[in-house]
Amino acid sequence: MPYRTDQQEGLVAETVMVTGQNGDPIRAYYARPTASGPVPGVVLIHHAPGWDDWYKEATLRFARRGYAAICPNLYERVGHGTIEDVMVMVRGAGGVPDAQVVADVEASARYLKAAGNSNGKIGVIGTCSGGRHAYLTACQSDQFAAVADLWGGGVVARPEDLNDKRPVSPVDLTPSLNIPLLGIFGNEDRAPTPEQVDQHEAALKQHGQQYEFHRYDGAGHGFFYYDRAAYRQEQAMDGWSKVWAFFEQHLA
Repeated sequence: MPYRTDQQEGLVAETVMVTGQNGDPIRAYYARPTASGPVPGVVLIHHAPGWDDWYKEATLRFARRGYAAICPNLYERVGHGTIEDVMVMVRGAGGVPDAQVVADVEASARYLKAAGNSNGKIGVIGTCSGGRHAYLTACQSDQFAAVADLWGGGVVARPEDLNDKRPVSPVDLTPSLNIPLLGIFGNEDRAPTPEQVDQHEAALKQHGQQYEFHRYDGAGHGFFYYDRAAYRQEQAMDGWSKVWAFFEQHLA
């Protein structure tokens, strides 16, 4: 929600346990405002590098904007250690199954809805592989009211990219999408390429879906990540403004 200088500010943030797929306990970073009254919720789906500081800080950023926000550790079952250690283990395991991710993300949404401060409207957002997972989840779940895909590579996948853990190209599920979609992309990205974004948009138009895409010149993959060389300040700040306006419209 828009910031006001007279608002009462306070946050609670902590690691909690969420019951994921098959009843497995998984860690999640949960942050919410202390102000009274029902609030909308957002599930953040971390990127391929893992459940890292950038995602914890993004979760806090949503909480400061008035959302109950939760970011589950999708690599929980693989093992623990430093972010780098876990990434090596995840790569060795060939990634995590799509079905498991969708179930864990849905469980996180249910966790938010069960809290006493929920207004019942939950959004889902992800970047990189998390953008793909956000779209995949939104096409298969009834838990969400809006979805944001930020440069989700693999939404449009080639047949040779599919396997037992990633059995479907998410764009093929577009007819099942029944909530508004925000897409944010850099025109210098290679995953997804501008051509793949075009294909995704064509599918959305074909099936009459509600969406808005924003594409940025001079930006490539990961241009929101202020701790990396890919960061592009002007494009990132404008992109964040699109995220806030989108969720304010559909969740508040």
